[in-house]
Amino acid sequence: ALLEADVNYKVAKEFTAKVTERAIGAEVMESLTPAQMVIKIVNEELTALMGGSQARLDMPSKPPAIVMLCGLQGAGKTTHAAKLAKLLKSQGHRPLLVACDIYRPAAIKQLQVVGEQAGVPVFEMGTEKPVKIAQAAIRQAKDYGYDYVLIDTAGRLQIDEALMEELRQMKEAVNPSDILLVVDSMTGQEAVNVAKTFDDLLEITGVILTKLDGDTRGGAALSIRSVTGKPIKFAGVGEKLSDIEAFHPDRMASRILGMGDVLSLIEDAQAKLDENAARKAAEKMMQNRFDLNDLLEQFEQVKKMGPLKNVISKLPGMDKQLKNVDLDDSDKMMERMKAIILSMTPREREKPEIINPSRKRRIAAGSGMKVEDVNRLLRQFEQMQKMMKQLRPGKGKGKKRRMLPPGMMPPM
Repeated sequence: ALLEADVNYKVAKEFTAKVTERAIGAEVMESLTPAQMVIKIVNEELTALMGGSQARLDMPSKPPAIVMLCGLQGAGKTTHAAKLAKLLKSQGHRPLLVACDIYRPAAIKQLQVVGEQAGVPVFEMGTEKPVKIAQAAIRQAKDYGYDYVLIDTAGRLQIDEALMEELRQMKEAVNPSDILLVVDSMTGQEAVNVAKTFDDLLEITGVILTKLDGDTRGGAALSIRSVTGKPIKFAGVGEKLSDIEAFHPDRMASRILGMGDVLSLIEDAQAKLDENAARKAAEKMMQNRFDLNDLLEQFEQVKKMGPLKNVISKLPGMDKQLKNVDLDDSDKMMERMKAIILSMTPREREKPEIINPSRKRRIAAGSGMKVEDVNRLLRQFEQMQKMMKQLRPGKGKGKKRRMLPPGMMPPM
């Protein structure tokens, strides 16, 4: 499982030796079977190897906290600078983004665009020297009360000594409280080599591991921590600016072992879903007043959670059960159903029973779908309504009650 999760071979070998040592002669708890006891030991050792507890950004006694973001070209550094800024802003901080990548074409413009999307100001001085830009940004942060300064540096190549020297000079000039290396988790063992190179040169304080929503289970996180001794502080888990989360070693340990990450899923749902909308939808279901407008709203709520494969990957055992299922099709299916509903009139959404053959043809043409697709959606919605009736108080006593979650319909 460790090698499948892309854990460094040497790290995996040392780890298994340690687990074996602990497991031999260990007393089995009455509430656990021997197999469960081994899993418990493995989970604890994995968590300890990745730092044990969540590592946070350092906040100096006198703000602002200065955070340098560095990394290879194409690792997603600029995007994750904006993601981190958005996360800090949501926590009540006042971050300032600083454009110090003066070499890549349109890099400054890119940071301005994502900064605007995140609702965070961007400081830039064109093609002035990066060290001067960073120093001027820090002065402005102090003058205007920003408590975090996030410096987006130019993407580096491992062999580019000139740019690496520039990073060293910037570190000396601004004395950052954190130096975060942005690493692509999909690069596997190369991510470990990159982390070691940057750590040797800059003494990084932590890592932002990107693309943890991909096929990898996060073995790079285990290897990076073990080889460099530096913690993973944040994880990029999607393409949206909100798709970044604090890194929790215990949760990643469960993910590496294929045991899911339910806590992160719950936190994600609490942060992104509208609790009032969900409560109203549940009330309508119980009262059998749930119409196609409500179904459309449920699709929007599900979409906020990100691609379905990301959600599934955090459920224990589901990644293996659905290994051969194309979950991207489920997202496409949801978009097709949304297109059909949006092609209906408000009255048709409220009263789908009035949709006759001529209306179906119009809806199909408007949505770019076929009449049979419209029929399938209406049949599935009718089945949902029948199940909702069984949930009403006093209905279906003595029967097994089942309900299809909104948005989880058979694919078209």
